[in-house]
Amino acid sequence: MTMAGPGGAGGARVQIEGVHKAFGLDGRSTPALIDVSLEVQAAELLCLLGPSGCGKSTLLNIVAGFIPPTRGRVRVDGAPIAGPGPERGVVFQEYALFPWLTVAQNVEFGPRLMGVPAARRREVVARYLDMVGLSEHATKFPVQLSGGMKQRVAIARALANNPSIVLMDEPFGALDAQTREVMQEELSRIQRVEHKTIVFVTHSIREAVYLADRIVVMTSSPGRVKDVFTIKLPEARDRFAAEFTRYESEITRVVKEEVAKVRE
Repeated sequence: MTMAGPGGAGGARVQIEGVHKAFGLDGRSTPALIDVSLEVQAAELLCLLGPSGCGKSTLLNIVAGFIPPTRGRVRVDGAPIAGPGPERGVVFQEYALFPWLTVAQNVEFGPRLMGVPAARRREVVARYLDMVGLSEHATKFPVQLSGGMKQRVAIARALANNPSIVLMDEPFGALDAQTREVMQEELSRIQRVEHKTIVFVTHSIREAVYLADRIVVMTSSPGRVKDVFTIKLPEARDRFAAEFTRYESEITRVVKEEVAKVRE
């Protein structure tokens, strides 16, 4: 997965080097991440897994440039990041759509902000609404959409900015089980076309095995890298295949070790 889709930027390499993060709490410094080092390859979909509070979202926010690390650094294709940037698109669990804008206007928002000409913006909106199956809903407002449709808009909006990296923080966590599976299939299909670098935070081991090229399991708080699994399954994955189940079982065992520590 190294070539860009039509009109796409392709993926960029992300290097996370010795990242520590501590937060001030009640006059004390509380570590959230300790010495996290990872390299995400261009066009790779990497999932972050671990117990609640292990720092998955904190790490994603550092890569996004929303918060700085206490120590260490993150580089994109060798260049250190110092804040948010257009090469990194973010998709949140809460959709974060502008309620006063239509579906098309939400998708168009980034390109408009970047000064993309109107004719090109219309092409971009049409392309990504078609990609997420929402062409017929372009003039609707977010309040008129289901949760799954809102998240499709959020994904289209992130892709419309032509980022090389897409950061996704439990984007399907608020959806019902059936819609969640459909959205996983949609994301997998889109990735086969767009070849972005995706870092995807989830609590669902099954979701991670379905989507990921690699899965990083983090320790209970403070978060460190506990284990890394390379998922050697076909791009179009069968959730009921024996090999899929084997990965799911092995990763569940590793995650449960960390969940047990939280309860001690």
